[in-house]
Amino acid sequence: MATCFCWRGCGALHGRLALHGRGLRGVAGLRAPGPAPLRTYVPGRGGLPAALLRTDGFVGGRWIPAAAAFPVLDPASGAELGRVADCGAPEARAAVRAAHEAFCTWRGVSAKERSSLLRKWYDLMIQNKDDLAKIITAESGKPLKEAQGEILYSALFLEWFSEEARRIYGDIISIPSKDKRALVLKQPLGVAVVITPWNFPSAMITRKVGAALAAGCTVVVKPAEDTPFSALALAELANQAGIPPGVYNVIPCSQKKAKDVGEALCTDPLVSKISFTGSTATGKILLHHAANSVKRISMELGGHAPFIVFDSANVDQAVAGAMASKFRNSGQTCVCSNRFLVQKGIHDSFVKKFAEAIKTSLHVGNGFEERTTQGPLINEKAVEKVEKHVSDALSKGATVVTGGKRHQLGKNFFEPTLLSNVTQDMLCSHEETFGPLAPVIKFNSEEEAVTIANAMDVGLAGYFYSQDPAQIWRVAEQLEVGMVGVNEGLISTVECPFGGVKQSGLGREGSKYGIDEYLELKYVCFGGL
Repeated sequence: MATCFCWRGCGALHGRLALHGRGLRGVAGLRAPGPAPLRTYVPGRGGLPAALLRTDGFVGGRWIPAAAAFPVLDPASGAELGRVADCGAPEARAAVRAAHEAFCTWRGVSAKERSSLLRKWYDLMIQNKDDLAKIITAESGKPLKEAQGEILYSALFLEWFSEEARRIYGDIISIPSKDKRALVLKQPLGVAVVITPWNFPSAMITRKVGAALAAGCTVVVKPAEDTPFSALALAELANQAGIPPGVYNVIPCSQKKAKDVGEALCTDPLVSKISFTGSTATGKILLHHAANSVKRISMELGGHAPFIVFDSANVDQAVAGAMASKFRNSGQTCVCSNRFLVQKGIHDSFVKKFAEAIKTSLHVGNGFEERTTQGPLINEKAVEKVEKHVSDALSKGATVVTGGKRHQLGKNFFEPTLLSNVTQDMLCSHEETFGPLAPVIKFNSEEEAVTIANAMDVGLAGYFYSQDPAQIWRVAEQLEVGMVGVNEGLISTVECPFGGVKQSGLGREGSKYGIDEYLELKYVCFGGL
């Protein structure tokens, strides 16, 4: 746990914004702290909310500019949405000091008061849900309906942990000695660094921060460079909710500075906890940083979810589950089904109905268009990876059932794609695609399917469809994953633990277990009685 000391931050200043054409850009002029005047940017058919569109970092309750700014782009059009403060290692260390100073007070705030403040933050998210969703769609390309769903999901973590804050219980342990009593206390760890991805730019923050604040920790958030506006909008609402200065801090930065900022945050001796969602490769780097000072770690890393359809399955239900699991956010979720293992007796029927559903139910377009179900991928690099997986599969004998190429809408759009005749030697069988690609592998027996499913060094989520009760129990227990969907393609909910096994991460988020990631156990022996 952290030891408190006092640090007085210097007065931070706000950067002003000017409207150049249709994008918000920073200018050199600075002024005293206070709400910055912002104007509305109109991407396509939707207007972004001026009151929530912040561009500076947020440290110690103040909006702070940086010496430079980096552009945030609309992945649908490539247009610049705005320029955000490009914070570096000095700003990161200042944010940690502000969080540490705030922790000295926040840890002593009653659970009831922490609960009340989190509930106010939740209420403000609900009041501003439509505007928050527009920000997500603008910076990530996610269809607006999905973005609205994310905001509700995101807010529910604040509600959940506002309630869990009052349920942090210790223990009294019976011991042999009559003149002693043994107690176990649960106490907050200290400053938590929260590093989040672009695919769920709001929910990945509240799932971590809600638990941290409920436990009595303070946080420094480093959002993904593609989607900083959501994190900064949450900071604005946290401020409005009365979350004390320094309890919630945000340090945005460009990809160029991400390595230095991440290292500064994760090696700072004042940091007690690191929570990260992202790639396994980056997670290993952060583990190395944390090892030198033995910090507490929780990580949700890469996955390669199998989706198994057994002969006993209801095909229509399996297709509906496959659609929900695979194509949400254009296949850009860590729990997306990546490998479809279909038993030979039901294979042809499943592939036919799956293809029909893809062709009739999915509509590629700008996320602000009402009929859109598939927005752009986050950037061209993501599209190139999907292309690489498709090309590799075709070169090794796979067949395109539908899709298979870039969409005519633009460079970041890719057609929802279904491949058959896929084998285990293809890239899409052993690498996470993170895009709208559904490869189907035919299998013969239950044992074969489980063996293929477990052949990876990751294990986040897995899905299977069966009407055989005995088989359901066997497969659910045998799958080497942290979460299993049985006859269900959507499994995430705030009440249940989220996390993986193997190289898919450490610890759990959400649920009653999530708050434990931010608490330290202290044994107290009371003698002389």
